[in-house]
Amino acid sequence: MKDTPDLTPPSLEEIRSTAAAIAPYVDRTPVQSWRGPELGSRMGADTQVHLKLELFQRTGTFKARAAVNNVLALTAEQRSRGVTTVSAGNHAIATAYAAACFGAHAKVVMLASANPARVEAARRYGAEVVLAPDGKTGFEMVDRIQQEEGRALVHAFEGKRVTAATAGVGLEIFEDVADVDVVIVPIGAGGLCSGVSRLAKLLHPRCKVYGVEPFGSGVMTKSLKAGSPQRVDRITTIADSLGPPMTLPYVYAMVSRFVDEVVQISDDEMAAAAAILFAEMKLALEPAGAASTAGMLGPLRDKVRGRRVVPIVCGTNIDADGFRTFLARGQEALKQGVLTP
Repeated sequence: MKDTPDLTPPSLEEIRSTAAAIAPYVDRTPVQSWRGPELGSRMGADTQVHLKLELFQRTGTFKARAAVNNVLALTAEQRSRGVTTVSAGNHAIATAYAAACFGAHAKVVMLASANPARVEAARRYGAEVVLAPDGKTGFEMVDRIQQEEGRALVHAFEGKRVTAATAGVGLEIFEDVADVDVVIVPIGAGGLCSGVSRLAKLLHPRCKVYGVEPFGSGVMTKSLKAGSPQRVDRITTIADSLGPPMTLPYVYAMVSRFVDEVVQISDDEMAAAAAILFAEMKLALEPAGAASTAGMLGPLRDKVRGRRVVPIVCGTNIDADGFRTFLARGQEALKQGVLTP
């Protein structure tokens, strides 16, 4: 008989203690008020938008928070054997960084399709990078590394330690912005959304939390419809960091309980949102970094107009050539009327 998994959400005390424990290794990221004609023409002058700039986190994404928390929890003996993970990019970089913080060695499995800049970033933090031809093989490889080398797995999104760490993003939002009505979170497997939504419902139950997911991924939408964690066989979105092959029981339980709604967006909507953010806020983002803004300007527009809204902007691990291509796609999408009210 299988043990029933513990799906208890982290308490406010656990969230605060986690934030304090990882504080020496992560940054408190800023919140920036956004005003401009492009935003105003789409959302109206009475909508107050504050961007949570988690892209300025160490390693470029929120992933550093959870990776540090997981490596921090290891014993000295476990750290001496090293850590491992499998990732399309951002979590591999974060794991390499977290390992370096504590003198551990990281051996990370990344997909052969990963942006070369991300592979190089993981190596700069001292990781040994092993490339896998596809996700299925990548998970098989990381299992083998654990078994043969005794390395501890640093999971990208599953577990209470991940949720407790990502909830720190929410703590910072509610400390920096008064009377938040809406928080909008990019969502793949749900690691970031699980923590932010849990914190929001603890401190401000009336605050709406929306997840934004690419159509070309869809694992959380599929899971919520099925009422249980699901897998997807084919991922077609350009936002590879929002394209996990599955979600898992703990993170699914948090999202299904605390997130008000998950909406989906197209790749062109992400690109168009990135072009607007570059024009008005001078932010250079990877596709996932523009997802929450695309959700606000697209499927969520009528629901959040006239409210105090905080989109989480997370993800800047993209090279210059990749960003030029992404930006050009967004500018063309805007010409074609994408995200036009």
